[in-house]
Amino acid sequence: MTAAKACWVPALVWDANGGNGNMSSEEQARLQMQQLQQNNIVYFDLDKYDIRSDFAQMLDAHANFLRSNPSYKVTVEGHADERGTPEYNISLGERRANAVKMYLQGKGVSADQISIVSYGKEKPAVLGHDEAAYSKNRRGGTGLLRELHEQ
Repeated sequence: MTAAKACWVPALVWDANGGNGNMSSEEQARLQMQQLQQNNIVYFDLDKYDIRSDFAQMLDAHANFLRSNPSYKVTVEGHADERGTPEYNISLGERRANAVKMYLQGKGVSADQISIVSYGKEKPAVLGHDEAAYSKNRRGGTGLLRELHEQ
């Protein structure tokens, strides 16, 4: 069994009652974005960058939010554990971030809403030199950002 790696992408959790009727659509979107950011890590297998099926539901929720809110953008961060050369880890982190981007685009999110960055091993989520730490550091992540201008 291979260890898991993470890639961070926000996930959407909908209110069971369909939201609060007294909230503006902007307030509802902001609340949904906050809920998405509570579930935003995708883990990858060792030296891999393909999206595992156990993260599809979370990514689908993020894609639904982004499609419904085109004024929001996301930055997908790719990460690796400390093993490997800096060049290899930057490249692997970029492939992981790009895999998340391509998944979201495949679900109808505009490419203009998604940017990627790779940090390689430079921003570990967990300090340590064992497989438990390595598996948490092989990740990617996203953060939703609102466009500065309103239409």
